[in-house]
Amino acid sequence: MATVPVYRWRLAPDDLATRRQLRALGLRPGGQDVAAQVERPRRRRGPLVAYLYSIEQAKPVRPMTPAKRAALAKANAARRTCPACRRDAGYVIPVSLGMCATCAFPEEQRAA
Repeated sequence: MATVPVYRWRLAPDDLATRRQLRALGLRPGGQDVAAQVERPRRRRGPLVAYLYSIEQAKPVRPMTPAKRAALAKANAARRTCPACRRDAGYVIPVSLGMCATCAFPEEQRAA
């Protein structure tokens, strides 16, 4: 594996971008290899690392199809549905609780 250049925070060339920056430009890496990485130093831990991709080799983002839109809506609805009471909670169910707040804390709901 070839080593990639490492740049310090905010010192990367303008022709390279992170995935998030590519997405803001309406692009995606498109299967290209990592061109470089940027490191942001931290005090008590190792540096934060972000991979950089060439903007010239990036491809446009694939358009959202009706089938993808429907699948995304179904997945988001499943994340909002409480497995205990099967109701739409109106928010994404926290993984730490595994159910809506009403089912997780029934005694607090009666007191209110």
